[in-house]
Amino acid sequence: MVLAAGFGTRLQPLTRTWPKPMFPVLGRPLLSHTFDLLRQAGIRDIAVNVHHLPECIIDHYESTPPPNLNLHFSREEQILGTAGGIKNLQNFLGDGPFIVINSDVVTDINLNHVIKFHKSKDACLTLVVRQDALPEQYAPIEISEGGRVVRFVNGSLENHPEDSMRVMFTGIQVMEPNIFERIPAGKFCGTTEDVFPEMVENGFPVYGYLYNGYWKDMGNRTNYLQVHADALDGKVKLKGISSHAPTGPLIVPPVLIGHNCHIAQDGQIGPYTVLGPGCTIKNGAIIETSVLWEGATVGAGASIKQSIIAHNASVSNGKELIGESAV
Repeated sequence: MVLAAGFGTRLQPLTRTWPKPMFPVLGRPLLSHTFDLLRQAGIRDIAVNVHHLPECIIDHYESTPPPNLNLHFSREEQILGTAGGIKNLQNFLGDGPFIVINSDVVTDINLNHVIKFHKSKDACLTLVVRQDALPEQYAPIEISEGGRVVRFVNGSLENHPEDSMRVMFTGIQVMEPNIFERIPAGKFCGTTEDVFPEMVENGFPVYGYLYNGYWKDMGNRTNYLQVHADALDGKVKLKGISSHAPTGPLIVPPVLIGHNCHIAQDGQIGPYTVLGPGCTIKNGAIIETSVLWEGATVGAGASIKQSIIAHNASVSNGKELIGESAV
């Protein structure tokens, strides 16, 4: 199951008209990269819960269905929370173990390794966790040396047991179907807030799989741009759109430039810049460390740095954008 019902408020104004799971990453929807990850693990049956701007998501995948996947979309007329959304798909998820993953994380984790760990521990729940310099930003969890989750800390840094490790949850988990017994039907309910801490307190075998590879929460503009920079640098392997690679003194790699882009000869592109298909860059414009979505136009003499330009949006002549989102 892919969790895709959130509002993406930290990425406004972009998410007012375009849902975060459909944000292009290297020119392809973020959700498609999640599907790639699941497909690599041999997973073919995938449910996606949707709430905010659901037609944008459903229409895209109905018109261009990903190969070798069986997709099922669950509309939430009223948002149900993480646990509520999982409970709502009980019939689809069936009577065996299943994976749940947030739609806004970018990673190259091997999910088969997580599944193997989950089975070896005879766990009822396995959370993929990682060490972070500031785990309290993500509601920290404490795990024992053997990986068993001993406590959800709720952001407190006090009374840290010496024999445990403080980690953060990545939004990737393996669950057993007995989780459904612990989630009320038809009401808003969270996992890390409501269900998981109670399972730990009641002695259920809840484990943390410690992952040290690439992971990024794409919940804000800074992280969205960083994911692109990391992908262009090869720090994470993501499948992008086919690209056109113009050369010249004003094209500064690494860049990815989609087809049918029109770039003035004195337009500067890069470094760490992605142009979606059909973008127009006019005379003297400068684009650095930014992502332009399909059909965007940047006017003559404009300067775009550390910014996101939405589908078909236009930046006027001479405009300067630094660390902004334009729709």
